[in-house]
This record gives sequence, structure tokens and C-alpha cells, in this order.
Amino acid sequence: MLTRLLFCCGLWVVATSTLAMTIYKSTDANGVVSYSDRPSPGSQVFVFRDRMVEHLERQVRLDIQKNRGVESVFVRNDLYAPVEVELGFSGLKNVSGAPRQPVRRVLPARSRQRLALLTPTQAGRPLVYTPQFRYSLGDPSGAAQAYRYPLPWRGGPFRLTQGANGQYSHFGPKSRYAMDIAMPEGTPIIAARGGVVVKTENSQTGRGTDPSGNFVRVLHDDGTMGVYLHLKRGSVTVREGQRVAVGSPLALSGNTGNSSGPHLHFVVQRNTGLGLVSIPYQFNQPIGSLPNFALGKK
Repeated sequence: MLTRLLFCCGLWVVATSTLAMTIYKSTDANGVVSYSDRPSPGSQVFVFRDRMVEHLERQVRLDIQKNRGVESVFVRNDLYAPVEVELGFSGLKNVSGAPRQPVRRVLPARSRQRLALLTPTQAGRPLVYTPQFRYSLGDPSGAAQAYRYPLPWRGGPFRLTQGANGQYSHFGPKSRYAMDIAMPEGTPIIAARGGVVVKTENSQTGRGTDPSGNFVRVLHDDGTMGVYLHLKRGSVTVREGQRVAVGSPLALSGNTGNSSGPHLHFVVQRNTGLGLVSIPYQFNQPIGSLPNFALGKK
């Protein structure tokens, strides 16, 4: 039995059943977080949730303009990537022009579109309605192209500690085909595929408030996105909107977010319809593998 889990979101044990292992999380007097398969005084059962959420509400938002009783409802996309949006309305009172069914569109990067023009059915009285707004990064109409990824780091060799379908944390839609590679904090992380930097986070310390920790998201030309997570605070060297090539420096590996040790979590995602999901990918060379939850699985 393991008494402590070191390195990575992967537990270095062979999974012999389809049931997930019970994991306990504890924090010592110095604030160091540890994970174990055995409870200790003060520890709590750790429940992993697929909470990889990027806060885009300031970059993808409704922009409602009012003029003489008429309200124009725009959606604004300030990201350097297309965004799929869906807009509907509920609680309608004194409103004409609202679509009967939600409107779904793909907004190009750095764009703004009007999706509805609302007028009062009775002039002089206020319009009453509640927008129902959803969005997701990416264009679902694209098709992923075959590509074998160079290793997204310099140095090593390093070990794969949790692969696809890992029962510790690689089971949700956004992480199912992710790979975790244990490596010393400060290892150079480089772009494994060219594209445009869409989103970065660079200010989290320790476990932080975002399970992803510090990260870089790169949009590839076929619409897929590579995401590099748990990076060292202050190490991200690229900016949103910057185009990177294979091998371009991105950041340094770290131990931020939902991480039990220094490692890189690398995942490829695409929008399949108002939602990002991870998709299978392959590196262009083998990675040394310790026993992990992906053993015996595709």
C-alpha cells in the first residue's frame, strides 16, 4: 500500500478493477498538501471533479444597446479564437422580436454580432426578459487532422504517471485523454504544435483557486487546442494572440492547481457542440511508463 502519493495527478499503482480508489487529502502545518490511499488525522476524502474551467465572462459577453425603447442584443467575442454561442430568452413581457428558439452561432475571433432586435409590443412600457446565454471555445464544424505531437518539454527522460482514462482524474470529458508526465519544477515547456495562444493563467501559487493551476491554451490551425497545465507561477512567457511554432518556449513546469507533485498535464481538446472534450493523441516517440491507471486501456 502506498502511504503517500508523490508526483503528479497519477497514483503510481496498477488499477486492478474498474472502481476508483478512495483518496485522502491532508494539509500539514506548513500548508503542504499530500494525497494518500490511507486516511490520516485531519485528512478528508478527496473527490476529483472535472472542473477545468477558464473564466471567459469578460471576453465573451452580451452587449445590450438601448435606443428609444428598442434593445439590440449583441454578443461580443474578444478572444483570439472562434466561440460557439447560444442565446435564448425567457420571462418575456412586452417583448416583440425575440426568437422562439435559441439562436446558435459561431463568432469569429475578435468579433461582435447582433443576435436579436427587441421592441416593445406596447410603446412606452419597459421590456422585460431574461437572456439565456451559453458559449464554448472553438468551432465545432472543424475536423481534427492527424498529427503526432513532439514532446512538449526539454530535458528528461521523464515518466508518464497517468494516461488516458486514468481513474484518479482522467475520466471527465475534458480530461479523458490527457497525459501527466512527472518532471522537476522549472522544466522548460515548449509548444508541441503551432498555433495561436488563446488563453493563459500565470499568477496562481500553490494549489490556488483554479484546479488547472497556471496554464497556456494554444489553438491549432485545424481547430483543436493544446493545453499545458499546472505551470510554475510567473513563468508563462507568451501572450494571448501570439502565434507560436513547434518548439517555441511557453513556460516552466510547476505544481499548481489540483496537483500532488511537480508535473505537466497535457491535453488536446476540441469543441464538439457547446462543449470542450479531450480527444486522443499520440506523441511522436515513446515515453517511459510506470504502472498507472491507463494500464491495459486504450
